[in-house]
Amino acid sequence: MHARSPLFLALLLLPLALVASAMATEPAANSAPPTARLEARADAAAPQTRVAAPAVTPAEVKDKYLRLQRDERGRPTAMEVAIVRYQSEKKPAAVVDLIGAVHVADPDFFARLNREFGNYDAVLYELVAAEGTRPVQGQKVKSGNPVSTLQTGLTRVLDLQFQLDGIDYRADNMVHADMSPEEFAQSMRDRGESVASIFFRMMAYSMMQQSGDSGRSAEMEILMALLNKDRSLALKRAMAKQFEDLGGVMLAIDGPEGSTLISQRNKKALEVLDRELKAGKQKLAIFYGAGHMPDMAKRLEADFGMKPTGTRWITAWNMADSAEKAKPEKAKPAE
Repeated sequence: MHARSPLFLALLLLPLALVASAMATEPAANSAPPTARLEARADAAAPQTRVAAPAVTPAEVKDKYLRLQRDERGRPTAMEVAIVRYQSEKKPAAVVDLIGAVHVADPDFFARLNREFGNYDAVLYELVAAEGTRPVQGQKVKSGNPVSTLQTGLTRVLDLQFQLDGIDYRADNMVHADMSPEEFAQSMRDRGESVASIFFRMMAYSMMQQSGDSGRSAEMEILMALLNKDRSLALKRAMAKQFEDLGGVMLAIDGPEGSTLISQRNKKALEVLDRELKAGKQKLAIFYGAGHMPDMAKRLEADFGMKPTGTRWITAWNMADSAEKAKPEKAKPAE
């Protein structure tokens, strides 16, 4: 098991930093919150084209929504996220796909998701913001903002793209399904939580993992990666190894009683799902961070009577060598 590096914690804390930024400033009426108060692009996005969705084969779906592919030398070559399908025997026409998000990823990943999203009646997305907020693709937080600095630094050093820059939230079928900053802050107060307490849970889990790690430290791997001639690839490979225990990290954050950051926001998302289903929507997706999905899946089963029927995987980080990257990506078999 790999100890958690500061860069890894920064990646996980990025959405938390966005939440804190949204809570820090009162949003103006009928305007986007600080996380989405941005400079819109003058050019309009091209119309979205619906594409045929790949077939999903019934399978036993485990509580794992992120995985690594490795080469014969054990080096990570791809980090993949799952699209897990849920259906109910009572209402087989209703389909809900859990689509795991990685908040910084390859531009190709976000382009693929934009195409996938065109296949749904509604795509429920996460963003702690005023109800109905639609971020503008390519939005920019004001310079000097610590969130902007963190976002820009991570994407540059890892040669990746930030989610709010890559996803087209203006599509007609995109539906905001998250708490407002006020709801989030109130829930944290009611539960005796704080951003600091969540951070310290993560740090405590990281220290526990580090105490049992007999291999090369994450910090040493990061240092070696910084000296590599292909720095961004080496850094991504070092970081990707630590994502293998994402479930453990998120469980540490959520705790035995749940948390506002994970379980309470999931409840809010599923309230919106219930509303959309009652409105007659039949094919829906929930686009939330991969760490939310185990809890989300349990709630779909307990509250909606749905069962997993299959999963497929798409690449979020391509970490193949240059020669391998040039080859066309093969379709991944359903599980």
